[in-house]
Amino acid sequence: MKALRLQESSPRPLLVEQEIARPELSNGEVLVRVRAVAVTPSELLWYPTTHNKDGSPRTHAVPGHEFSGEIAEIGEGVAEFSPGEDVYGMNDWFAEGALAEYCVTRPEWIAPKPNGLSHEEAASVPISALTAWQGLLIRGRLRPGEHVLVHGGAGAVGLFAVQIAKMTGAHVTTTVSALDAAFVKEFGADDVIDYRAMKFEDRVRDVDLVFDTVGGDTLQRSWRVLKHGGRMVTIAADSESSTGDERVKQAFFIVEPNSAQLRDIAGLLESGKLRFTVDTVLPISAASEAYAGRSARHGHGKLVISASEWQ
Repeated sequence: MKALRLQESSPRPLLVEQEIARPELSNGEVLVRVRAVAVTPSELLWYPTTHNKDGSPRTHAVPGHEFSGEIAEIGEGVAEFSPGEDVYGMNDWFAEGALAEYCVTRPEWIAPKPNGLSHEEAASVPISALTAWQGLLIRGRLRPGEHVLVHGGAGAVGLFAVQIAKMTGAHVTTTVSALDAAFVKEFGADDVIDYRAMKFEDRVRDVDLVFDTVGGDTLQRSWRVLKHGGRMVTIAADSESSTGDERVKQAFFIVEPNSAQLRDIAGLLESGKLRFTVDTVLPISAASEAYAGRSARHGHGKLVISASEWQ
């Protein structure tokens, strides 16, 4: 089958199309015929992209771990899905990803594709929506009536966080640039702070929960706006390697695939209670530029690679 593999010797991210073996299923696995893949450029620097689970070096990885497609085959013991079903979801970070004609996943990591969404639209949802869902509701324990501060509310994760927090019954404050203020209000933000014009800590205090997608100085300054007993959740990559602050280590989390949550999210998307945006749909031939951050962006949301060239 065709796949795009990372060439580590390249001076900048380069994905080269190669023929590789079609995956063979083990018990409890699902083979998906990939239709679309969302782009997360930082993925090329992640530990699972450059290392195997045992810590040994990994080379020529196939990236792309959120996707939409059609079930091509099911392994022994899989009862939840059947060949021919349209699904969306994620797969193992250490496994070969979805920038290929086929990828392997597990039934507990996927869900039926939301009705009314194209494969390209559905592929943009799993990581961002699950991150917001788990960060706010599971790790953050957000409750109705609480005040949540979302840093980066116009980003792919932030937009879902603003909406999910609002649906929970929280008062939502978010930091964005002035250009995005009206946009995030359309998605449910109650208060918007232009982070370039003022310091958020001069505007808010006694916050129940901070949901941070930015990290760095923004995260460090956020501790002072929490009320006594308030909670901090961050997904910023620099927080994982923080060595000087145990609070940051405790606040950091990485999203996990979850079929039940994906089904709930699909229902909200189908009803229109949860909205999404896709920046641009690109062909396979533009994948290298997309992962290198060199693709022209036209709006909000993720870049998505369509696999139609391989179909």
